[in-house]
Amino acid sequence: MGKLDGRTALVTGASRGIGEHCARCLAAEGARVALASRNTDDLERIAAELDGAVVLTTDLSVEGAGLDLAGRAIEALGGVDIAVNNAGIAELPNGEMQVLQLNYIAPLELTNALASQMSERGHGSVVHMSSGAGTVGVAETPTYGASKAALDSLTRSQAFALGRLGIRVNSVAPGLIITDMWAAGRQIPGLGDALERHIALGRWGRPEEIGSVVAFLASDDARYITGQTIAVDGGFLGTTTSLANFI
Repeated sequence: MGKLDGRTALVTGASRGIGEHCARCLAAEGARVALASRNTDDLERIAAELDGAVVLTTDLSVEGAGLDLAGRAIEALGGVDIAVNNAGIAELPNGEMQVLQLNYIAPLELTNALASQMSERGHGSVVHMSSGAGTVGVAETPTYGASKAALDSLTRSQAFALGRLGIRVNSVAPGLIITDMWAAGRQIPGLGDALERHIALGRWGRPEEIGSVVAFLASDDARYITGQTIAVDGGFLGTTTSLANFI
């Protein structure tokens, strides 16, 4: 018996990486999952392996797409108990508005569109996908970092606004995870090893290690947790290696 038996979940950016593994972890705990992204082929591949999963092709970089997706998910699942706002994009040259639309506006819009029916169902759990870049300044990714900092602030604001309706809102901030987003960076000689030396647990994370935390936050085991940004980074930001590395 899974901790999410009888629950329904919508996961955006579910065609690969962290989003795919969030969907898999939620399904493993018994949730029926709607998979959303632009890549229909990958969504169908994943859905074929998850009992009762549905595919919702969407492009959340388009204004208003969050509202449309919410309506389609409610119709397909009969209601949404869990929303995982995972879809996101890295820094884009001259693409500031697209980064903000996908990383901040879409989660805001989608959550607002789902809140009323979550309240009617008597419960709801929203998990935004943040980043350590929302906590520290990264010179190369100013807009990406700003969008994630905004998402953390949104998490706290929505937690307060929606808590009395029975809806919990949290965010997860992954650290260095082996995904396509880091594929190019890990090919740069020495970079992957240099970053790994600053991880307290001594290794890069795996996407399923983010998915398991998302599944926990979606479950009743986390029923008194809201308004939090949970760092899942192996101790990357909260610790440091020997001072010799900085001298």
